[in-house]
Amino acid sequence: MARRKGACQGPAVSCAGVVEGPVRGSKNGALLNLKVSPRAKSTSLEGMHGDDALKLRVAAPPVDGRANAEIEKFLAGVFEVSASSVEVVRGASGRDKTVLFRGVEPVDIQRRISAMIH
Repeated sequence: MARRKGACQGPAVSCAGVVEGPVRGSKNGALLNLKVSPRAKSTSLEGMHGDDALKLRVAAPPVDGRANAEIEKFLAGVFEVSASSVEVVRGASGRDKTVLFRGVEPVDIQRRISAMIH
């Protein structure tokens, strides 16, 4: 099978612009997988949880959406984006969550994570 001129020569994942690990792209921005522990002493990122999620401790209890609201506000500050661009889009009532960073490139989120945990 012949390659098109200008076709990417690397692995399909890198050719598609997909970032491996806890971050992946979507048509709306970057998605970040989290493993959340509520009712911590303070809200903080604790590093990786396996290969595909970040561990996040949240001070707020998981009642009436308070933990999710704190997650969104905290991540907006950490990643220096507007609070309105961060939204929990999966796992609203569980510990495994996916957060959307609307209008943000996945590589930007991945770079910031790499700088924080290495």
